[in-house]
Amino acid sequence: MMAVTPPLPASRPPPRSFQRRAAGTGEGSSMTPGKKLRGLVAATITPMTPDGQINLSVIRQYVDYLVSEQNVKNVFVNGTTGEGLSLSIQERKQLAEEWMCQGKDKLDHVIIHVGALSLPESQELARHAAAIGASGIAVIAPFFFRPTNKDELIAFLQKVASEAPAVPFYYYHIPPLTGVKIRVEELLDGIKEQIPTFQGVKFSDTDLLDLAQCINKNEREQLAFLYGVDEQLLSALAVGADGAVGSTYNYLGQKTNLMLEAFAKLDLPLAQKYQFLTGEFLNFVIKLGFGVAQSKAVMTFVSGIPMGPPRLPLADASAEFIAQAKAKLESIAWPDGD
Repeated sequence: MMAVTPPLPASRPPPRSFQRRAAGTGEGSSMTPGKKLRGLVAATITPMTPDGQINLSVIRQYVDYLVSEQNVKNVFVNGTTGEGLSLSIQERKQLAEEWMCQGKDKLDHVIIHVGALSLPESQELARHAAAIGASGIAVIAPFFFRPTNKDELIAFLQKVASEAPAVPFYYYHIPPLTGVKIRVEELLDGIKEQIPTFQGVKFSDTDLLDLAQCINKNEREQLAFLYGVDEQLLSALAVGADGAVGSTYNYLGQKTNLMLEAFAKLDLPLAQKYQFLTGEFLNFVIKLGFGVAQSKAVMTFVSGIPMGPPRLPLADASAEFIAQAKAKLESIAWPDGD
């Protein structure tokens, strides 16, 4: 069994090295202050032991792998891929602290997802993220009792953002999971007046018209629009997305970075080739049944870092899935010859 850092007592404050306010702007922060979030952001997986406890012992290896093997220096912690809503508040804090600690002088941005169904819990996580010097915080829309209009959603987001007044704030838009289908174009109208720290959106929806209108109407605001549907990233780049947050950048980050480079050089055929091949793999595994558990399995066999099982009610990936996914990925002939 992997070694696991024992839980911190609930009443224990963050370690002294984390006791500073502000995101990437606090004195002694290791992240890149003032740098706009762009490029690839890995939606981090939460490593777990075989018995389902969070496994903090592999985070250092995980950080080094992202930086050295995938050329990815931004992370989004405790989101959907990270099973954030299946973790306890204390587990989420421990993971945030470990990513901040191990990412020091290695990562450019550590964005902590602090969304929760409970407003007080989300506020507590926001305060904690600020205290440990996170580069930013993100919040998903509440999805049990859902906001029914823009004003209700902004009221919730504002209450969370105000608990971390010096930390860049991002809205995590993922209507396929939340059922909250308030268009981001509508949401952004006047949002900076109510949430001064608002810096952008993790846009995990296929509505490229909404995304394009957001980008077109907010050009002067210097907001970051990060796309969250990996198999359609090239389309999002064409309408002006600044980058992407996704699970595949954990193990296909290097390939996707080559796509970004090709797009920047206006080499559309090469960029398309990378997108088509990523899509070929994802289309294959989606047909087999692809979710968080299967992402953990793929990351494990690609990186060699044990990600462990998902937390119930999710079931572990089958041996058959792992064998087929591995064979498919190894069969792909990438343009760079690797």
